[in-house]
Amino acid sequence: MSKRELVIDGTTINDETDCYVVAEIGANHMGDVETCKELFDLAKRCGCNAVKLQKRDNRTLYTRNLYDQVYDNRNSFGKTYGEHREFLEFGEAEFRQLISFTEQIGITFFATAFDIKSANFLHELGMPAFKIASGDLKTTPLLAHVARFGKPMIVSSGGGTMADILRAYETIYPINKQLCFLQCTAAYPAEPEHLSLRVIETLRQRFPDLVIGLSDHQNGIAMSTAAYVLGARVIEKHFTRNRAWKGADQSFSLEPTGMRKMVRDLRRTRQALGDGQKQSYDLEAGPLRKMAKALVAARDLPAGHKLTADDIAMKSPADGMEPYHFNELLGCELKSPVVFDHPFTDADVGR
Repeated sequence: MSKRELVIDGTTINDETDCYVVAEIGANHMGDVETCKELFDLAKRCGCNAVKLQKRDNRTLYTRNLYDQVYDNRNSFGKTYGEHREFLEFGEAEFRQLISFTEQIGITFFATAFDIKSANFLHELGMPAFKIASGDLKTTPLLAHVARFGKPMIVSSGGGTMADILRAYETIYPINKQLCFLQCTAAYPAEPEHLSLRVIETLRQRFPDLVIGLSDHQNGIAMSTAAYVLGARVIEKHFTRNRAWKGADQSFSLEPTGMRKMVRDLRRTRQALGDGQKQSYDLEAGPLRKMAKALVAARDLPAGHKLTADDIAMKSPADGMEPYHFNELLGCELKSPVVFDHPFTDADVGR
């Protein structure tokens, strides 16, 4: 049993468990709480363990220049970047509605804290876990502040080096051991050649006490199952109902069909990996009887005949002595006559 373990809202995650799947809603709700509820419900129906939003205190998070910057594109919800972000931001009333809703449908809900004020906001609402985005891997004051809440922390590592991850670890782990690092490539979407999935193995070796996962921005589902095989036990994937909806993240998010298939494949992958012990199954007997071979008489043979290689054939079905006994039969004297295709037995040679 591995000693690495993470517990989120009563769900235990370790090397022996199914993958913990987080549906990242982000801003795919387009600023509408009812749409967000719909996405939460769909994620639950797809088999996800958790849904996640993002929380920002936009006025203090961004410089005045960025907040007031003209933001004119097809995905904009405001004339400036600040207006755009404010339109998408949920406040206390919306978060409380969503907490109540997720309690009703039975799915875990938490959020990414982009600043200390937002972290305090989420903590006061009783969030069961905290996500830290790749952009804050180096924001050690925020990391330490959230660590003091004592709740599980999932930290993405996009754009970072191992030195950056070590710094984050040294900041968080002495305070809070419920920590998970996600391998991540901060590109939206990320192409397969940029995913570096073997970093999952590197992180598992470097941090034997930590659950490791993947924040998967690739436009598909196959890489998540590959990550599970490499040891990832948390998968975060962007989620929407319609990839054609307005928003920067919609186009690379999974729709319900894709999310359902990904969760299904992750569950099957754990079952398929097994325990590493080679074994034969009863269900293999039928196919193998037809495919495997037995040692049979290559021609009619009289009693007293001493068997040679020319007297023995290997044929299907496997209704007699296994072929690995071939050399043992050589030189044996037949106790009774045998006919062509007769499967040899121990009784035929007095064994």
